[in-house]
Amino acid sequence: MNNSFLRVSIWVYLAIFFLYLLGPLVIMSITAFNSSGFPRMTPWECLTFQWFGELFQDQRILNGIKNSLIIGAGTVVLSVAMGLAGALMLTQIWPKLRATYYTVIIAPILIPGVVLGISTLVFWDRINRMLGLGADSFLSNGIFLTVIGQSTFIASYCMLVLVARLQRYDVALTEAALDLGATHAQAFRKILLPFMRPAIASAAVLAFLASFENYNTTTFTFGEYPTLTIELAQKVRYGITPSISALAFIIVALTVFFALLNEAKLKRQELVAAARKNATVEELAGKIKLPSFFAGNMAAVLVVVFAVATITVVGTATAYNPGQCIANVKEQKRLEAEQRIQELRKQREEQRKKREAEEAEQGDAQQSAPKPSNNSGFGNVFAPNTLDSDDDDDATGAETPSNNGGSGGVFDPNSLQDNQ
Repeated sequence: MNNSFLRVSIWVYLAIFFLYLLGPLVIMSITAFNSSGFPRMTPWECLTFQWFGELFQDQRILNGIKNSLIIGAGTVVLSVAMGLAGALMLTQIWPKLRATYYTVIIAPILIPGVVLGISTLVFWDRINRMLGLGADSFLSNGIFLTVIGQSTFIASYCMLVLVARLQRYDVALTEAALDLGATHAQAFRKILLPFMRPAIASAAVLAFLASFENYNTTTFTFGEYPTLTIELAQKVRYGITPSISALAFIIVALTVFFALLNEAKLKRQELVAAARKNATVEELAGKIKLPSFFAGNMAAVLVVVFAVATITVVGTATAYNPGQCIANVKEQKRLEAEQRIQELRKQREEQRKKREAEEAEQGDAQQSAPKPSNNSGFGNVFAPNTLDSDDDDDATGAETPSNNGGSGGVFDPNSLQDNQ
């Protein structure tokens, strides 16, 4: 019972984990096939491939992809070379300095990309001015600055990958080659480099992916050569379209395809090695019967299925026309919009009638209400119409009340006029 519960818990955890990890990518990939003008999966409108066509017609995106590939290639060459040199130096340096050296090499990973981008731009600008070069020199080129800026921290990642492989290297192999008369360059090229080839390939892939998706450092150094991430960030500011989802789907599909292809290759090598290990002496002397390409290799089967599905989708895209479906959706949206407008008009009319009825009831209530009498001890001194009544009396020629005060009419407003 406990084992069953533990097994179910593990599967539930894995399902939640991969749903959290891959769910957004799957949803975004699905939105690339919805005819909605904004990337969304629901409500589903029509199956369409138009966003892929718009993607391949967007010159800014295509230019960003081209610049990203160029910068990625340069970053791979520079980062792998520096990472390999750093890994070899770490194994050759004095043991008491290895900790300090390792800290210095790893430090760029801990520095924010914004700081690396600004420092790269400022440093090479000072070098450019010291050499007396103009603003259009090679040192001010956006591709050069971006490659340098990205390599400052990507080389550290490469070094970590190469150090992990280098720790399993037997130094006695190099020493034996040197004893047999090989030079250091020959020993490195024929013994160490073949041993490091898998790690170099892994570091190159890691460097390219890190360069392709980098934004923080690149945003300060790209100059006139914006990368794909820069173009996407600028397009998002003005509203995104499902063409970005189409690009995401292509990137995900290529990643899955190459991952399956690499897995199929590794599995094939394992099967071949196992067949040679289990072969008899007669088979080793003659021709070894190797397993077929698909035998025991599920990754190879998935690669073929993936390729067939891709060809099917491309073929369907060339023949499928969603025009009628899109027209029906637009007509339905128009009818729904008119219905909402009619409902809003009806609601406003009802609100207007209700407001008029309330105003009429308030007017009738005010007319039928009796006027309040002033029974206070002050008479009508504080009544609102007291001043108006005085003005009316003056206008009709009523007699002005006499001033019986002790001043004798000195403060009468008409005293000066009478004297004049």
